[in-house]
Amino acid sequence: MMEVEDSGEARTSWSVAPAETHSILYDHAGKKRKQDPAPAPVIRITEDEEEEEEGEMMSNHMKDSEEPSNKRVKPVVKSNSLTGVITQSKTPALKRFGQSISRSISFRTEARPLPPAPLRSRTKASSFPRRRSSQCWSDTVDSHNLTVKEIKRQEVIYELTQGERQLIEDLSLVKKVYYEPMLKLDIMTESELGQIFGTLDSLIPLHEDLLSRLERLRGSENTVGQVGSTLLDWFPCLEAYITYCCNQVGAKALLDQKKHEKRVEHFLRLCQESSFSRKLDLWNFLDLPRSRLVKYPLLLKEIQKCTPPEHPDEDTLPDALELIQRIVAEVNKKTGEAECQFYRRGLIYLEESQRVPEIQLSRFLYCHGELKNHKGQRLHVFLFELALVLTKPGEDKEGGQVFHVYRQPLPNALLNLEEIPDGEAGGGGTFRGAFTGGNDKVKNCFRVSSRGRSKAHSYSLQANDSFSKQQWITCLRQAIIQSRERTAQHRMSQVSSHADLALYHIADLSLSSDSETIGHSSC
Repeated sequence: MMEVEDSGEARTSWSVAPAETHSILYDHAGKKRKQDPAPAPVIRITEDEEEEEEGEMMSNHMKDSEEPSNKRVKPVVKSNSLTGVITQSKTPALKRFGQSISRSISFRTEARPLPPAPLRSRTKASSFPRRRSSQCWSDTVDSHNLTVKEIKRQEVIYELTQGERQLIEDLSLVKKVYYEPMLKLDIMTESELGQIFGTLDSLIPLHEDLLSRLERLRGSENTVGQVGSTLLDWFPCLEAYITYCCNQVGAKALLDQKKHEKRVEHFLRLCQESSFSRKLDLWNFLDLPRSRLVKYPLLLKEIQKCTPPEHPDEDTLPDALELIQRIVAEVNKKTGEAECQFYRRGLIYLEESQRVPEIQLSRFLYCHGELKNHKGQRLHVFLFELALVLTKPGEDKEGGQVFHVYRQPLPNALLNLEEIPDGEAGGGGTFRGAFTGGNDKVKNCFRVSSRGRSKAHSYSLQANDSFSKQQWITCLRQAIIQSRERTAQHRMSQVSSHADLALYHIADLSLSSDSETIGHSSC
């Protein structure tokens, strides 16, 4: 499942039906808020320490000689302008090759930190580094006789090992810097912290075990031979992620609710501004295990791609890949069911007729997010497995998120979908300038309506942008097709059961007739 959030007011969470073989998990939020920094692929750039020191010395020299003492100096990102002044140290060919491979195979999804602050005098280094070291396998060896393909294989295995080490560091940091201080300072209750952090503490020894196994595989030349059997043996441990990821649904909602409290907001803001956080907030850290889980299939595919024929891993890697994909799919399925139940419990029905059975029978969500209706009102729309539900967000007495059902829910099997071209108001001007003030063209709109019921319902909706509109249309089409197929199969099974029952009665009557015939003849 996939989530797309706009950093402004609108937020849409995309999830994938279990029928599809995607390894993307949900992001669980049901509340209007600013977007948390979404994890994004990071290209690692390895810099030699000598070049950093030379760049800093040159920057200080230029500052003293050219800039006034009261003027701030912009941070130096690249030292291209100093090529004619400083002789660059040549990077060995092996290291350059390793850096290139590391950049091409890196699957780190850690959010980018903010740009570096202007240069300042050196202070005592923090015990938590602001930026992770970007060492690759080629930096750990002086010489070797490996082929290009084997070098790439070692780089991926090293990336796997380093990723485990970094995850352990981050999870330990979360426990020491967030959980324990908030408990001691009574910023949150133990019960609330238990709901937010879930079973995160139990994941640390799990990954420490894998790291220990991978380290034992490393030989005297810092190379790893066979890794497939180790991963195949360890991957079943990841079933513990089902409990953790299912808990994230309610954890995210509770954390967003608690952020409105002054003490909680102040503590979390101070932590995010500190060097150890790398400008990540608490939820980014809590979501790291999920991000790590979906990375394993990618890493295994790369290792498999670089494994030569007749290698011992040639037999075990396919089995390991199939196993981890099955585990990720199961975590996705269970998390989707947990999210569906969570939002279903948060629905407030204004009329009893709104409680259509399709809502209760739904097992997962295709997607949910903010859309506008033809009056320009902001709605939170849920596309459940079997029904489309329009709601207005609200809060309960405890400040928790609830959703008041708006108008009549529409069963997916009865939906009609109409895409409204940009510039057409639709329905004889039903939007009447609610979105644009009557000057510009209306964009990113579509219409859904029901069919086959006593009272027809039609809703014109507007997405935040063209990408969000396309995602909604894709999910709606998928939901309509699958719901109609489900309905058709249900009818066929009913017809089949009736036919079997009729045949049973015919056979019973036939047996009864035969018995009577035998009885008369015996007389």
